[in-house]
Amino acid sequence: MLDVLNWAVWVKDLKKRYGNVKAVDGISFGVSPGEVFGMLGPNGAGKTTTIEIVLGLRTADSGDVRILGMTHAENHRRIASAIGAQLQTTGMYPAHTVREMIQLFADFYPEAAPVDELMDMVGLREKAGALVKNLSGGQRQRLAIAIALVNRPSVVFLDEPTTGLDPQARRALWDLILSLKASGTTVLLTTHYMEEAEQLCDRVAIVDRGRIVEMDSPAALINKYFKHIAIEFEAPPGAEVDTDKLRSLQGVGNVVVDGRKVTLYSSDVPATMSSLLDVASHALRHMVVRQATLEDVFLKITGRSMRQ
Repeated sequence: MLDVLNWAVWVKDLKKRYGNVKAVDGISFGVSPGEVFGMLGPNGAGKTTTIEIVLGLRTADSGDVRILGMTHAENHRRIASAIGAQLQTTGMYPAHTVREMIQLFADFYPEAAPVDELMDMVGLREKAGALVKNLSGGQRQRLAIAIALVNRPSVVFLDEPTTGLDPQARRALWDLILSLKASGTTVLLTTHYMEEAEQLCDRVAIVDRGRIVEMDSPAALINKYFKHIAIEFEAPPGAEVDTDKLRSLQGVGNVVVDGRKVTLYSSDVPATMSSLLDVASHALRHMVVRQATLEDVFLKITGRSMRQ
């Protein structure tokens, strides 16, 4: 266990209330130097509020936050020079070009990264002369990430970084995050994309209703909650799903119904498939057999899907 001063980010019993709503309800975690740490949960779970408190943009009702062993109260300027942050809403001048916008932020730092290098990192070189107001939502997102990296930070905070990106741009950003990790940069990101968390994060904290309900590596969480293979299919519109009958099928350990999607968790896929086809009263549409994922873990822990 690292000493509190040796964590890149250390958070203890953080709480924030808005009226009767507990936005953050006793969150604690630590991020090791060089780690990619993910906060995983649906919109409204408390991820963004937590990040904004950690960054010093909001004041917690109670709790303790340290970045690189320092508190904002005593070392705000040193912290600000050592971190980068991409938030869901980043203030930009609409009449500036992409190059001008990055250069504006670079001018605040004596050893800023070259503007061309930053544009290449986020795939915006071809948009160097484009006005901010004419960028798409995804392009603005990438520009915000370039700005977050302008001071070569040792700790980077990315709040829903791939929201609004097309699949190709999302994959390119994943590669960027992995390259940051390879260079020794600590990354704390929030996301509601399960695949993203599995691909990028050394550890994840699953956040639900302002609390961390589980925290470990993606593989460890999946292995903890699921020793089974998932069999998914879609029930026809209006069809009633008999969960008791499905649970009685050979090899089935659990059944989850999410709308029309039915998931069986089986320890013996051939036997389950055979008995399922024997009792099915209708065609099993869009059937898939797959390994369990973080989506399954979240559903099992919280009783609801990320979309709810």
